[in-house]
Amino acid sequence: MTSTMTTISLHKETKEMLRKLGAKGQTYDEVIKELIERASIKELDERWNRILKDEMFIPLDDL
Repeated sequence: MTSTMTTISLHKETKEMLRKLGAKGQTYDEVIKELIERASIKELDERWNRILKDEMFIPLDDL
């Protein structure tokens, strides 16, 4: 699989924040992917919790 790279502009402060979040040897690309995955998991978790709170469930045994 061929990977295409692109360049994005960041403020120096943002780049420094990314550097601090990453582990030794981890690329900025890897750090950003990890942050995106965490955000996706958090979004799904919040959605699931909202469904559990607001929706009415019928036990399978009652169907």
